[in-house]
Amino acid sequence: MSLESRIESLKTRHAGLERNIAAEDLRPQPDAETLARLKREKLRLKEEMERMQGSLTPR
Repeated sequence: MSLESRIESLKTRHAGLERNIAAEDLRPQPDAETLARLKREKLRLKEEMERMQGSLTPR
């Protein structure tokens, strides 16, 4: 898998987590533990994408 396709895969997963977070927030009693877990995973993916995109940028 190329670096570009890996980044696209991470973007797709990141967007899915965004939807899951929004759905959980809309529940009458959102589960704080679930929200925290989803947000941590979303942040981890964002950081990984930024690292990968940094390695694509020529210096």
